[in-house]
Amino acid sequence: MTLPKPGIYYFPWEVSAGQAPDGGALRTFGRLSLYDMTESRATLTAQHASEQHQVLVCTKLVEPFQAQVGSLYLVLGELEQQKGKPGPHTLLHSGS
Repeated sequence: MTLPKPGIYYFPWEVSAGQAPDGGALRTFGRLSLYDMTESRATLTAQHASEQHQVLVCTKLVEPFQAQVGSLYLVLGELEQQKGKPGPHTLLHSGS
């Protein structure tokens, strides 16, 4: 197993708006608002201006993941667009 490349830093609102390249390595942050252990998915949120932005994070590579809802997380991973699925349309496959 290899970790992703260092990644370019993007704000969560840039990731959720589709400004980050699909398949590219990136870094972002957010406050953990939801963790689904059965799906290995965390939802990070960040406030920008008057809007709340969400980024889904796949946690399979960092499990066991001891999630603490409300804590701030910095993630590194590769971005994958999730078209045709409800909710946020980006999924970050986290490597650390």
